[in-house]
Amino acid sequence: MAPSRYSRVAMGLHWLIAACIIAMVPMGWWMSDAILEPESQQTAYQLFQLHKSIGFLILALTVARLAWRLTHRAPPLPPGMKALERFAAHGVHAAFYALLIAMPLSGWIYVSTGWSATTDQPLDVATSFFGLFQIPHLSFVADAAQAARRDVAFGMLGIHELIAWGAVVLFVLHVGAALKHQFLDRDGVMAAMVPWLKAVNPQPSAKKGKSGVAVLAGIVLIVALWFVGWSSNMPEAAEGESAEQTAEAPAATIDTSITPGTAQEWAIDEAASAIEFSGTHAGNAFDGHFADWEGHVWFDPEDLAGSKAIVLVRTGSVSTGDATQEGSLRLSEWFDPNAFPVARFEADTFRALGGDRFEAEGTLALKGSVVPVVLPFSFSPSGDGATVEGSVELDRTALDLGMESDPGADWVSQMIGVTISVSAQKK
Repeated sequence: MAPSRYSRVAMGLHWLIAACIIAMVPMGWWMSDAILEPESQQTAYQLFQLHKSIGFLILALTVARLAWRLTHRAPPLPPGMKALERFAAHGVHAAFYALLIAMPLSGWIYVSTGWSATTDQPLDVATSFFGLFQIPHLSFVADAAQAARRDVAFGMLGIHELIAWGAVVLFVLHVGAALKHQFLDRDGVMAAMVPWLKAVNPQPSAKKGKSGVAVLAGIVLIVALWFVGWSSNMPEAAEGESAEQTAEAPAATIDTSITPGTAQEWAIDEAASAIEFSGTHAGNAFDGHFADWEGHVWFDPEDLAGSKAIVLVRTGSVSTGDATQEGSLRLSEWFDPNAFPVARFEADTFRALGGDRFEAEGTLALKGSVVPVVLPFSFSPSGDGATVEGSVELDRTALDLGMESDPGADWVSQMIGVTISVSAQKK
């Protein structure tokens, strides 16, 4: 005898997926327009990150639901159902499984392109699963030439939108069929998935004759959506855009060697010191810091000519408290710590500004760029110790940070404030 109800696990997965779909579709439609409006841009950005997380949750729940379904017998359909109705029921279920897997996969491919099909420009944003861990871009997409990534982005956005419409249609059909069985046929089909409805008596298992055809129909539907979405959303290539992208030669590795100064050497207490930064993103202020860095300082107000400072920062240790921001900052167009793990600030020219105020002049080497930096700071000695406070504004465009996705500072402020706070002891 077959069961009269789905198991509690199957019910839980079913209703969780349903809740996710109900949240996802209107969210996706709203944020696609809101992201273009300055007053709603920050909210839309946050919803995009939530949308991606829910999409991956749907993918995981659907795979779990499918695995459970293949290993646990489902309640049979009513024996009086016509053959066409049985085929439609199996077809809708199979199509649902196909769409619920294809929808997040198409979204994953889309974000992996690092291209916004909405604004037709690069936009590489990391994906964080509810802030818990990073989900990597698909390398076979992310590593492709820019022209290819642009083409894939437009195609995938079209497919993603069509799948969303398909999910809405199937959802309406599914709900309508359930209500028909409950209130017109009164055959207990809806009770199999709704725990508080009265279940009917168990029935012999239904034959499986049409399930393979239903699955095939679902696959055909996905393939059709693929081609329709790709062709209907593909723009012409931008004028002068090459289909091939020449790979840039990697920049030279940052020099981490240390040549000491001749002035008094200081040992930095890293636990009591910090390198912090701040700026704006989508109109909202943000701040962060680097957790892993080392400083080498030789300084004496009476021996400025022999003073020197070298600071090495591991860019992969960047932290803002926002998992998506942190993931994005580690992408190739920002700090790219895989290729450029260290940034180096070196100052060997110091000037007194009066009282406890000084300035250090040097260079910052970051991701293949070297820019001049003048850092004003205060020096407050106390016995064998001292504290140093300084701040400077850096132009991220000069450092090639975010210049593919945001060259006009439409999202992230062009000027980034950097603050140092150092506690040190004489060596």
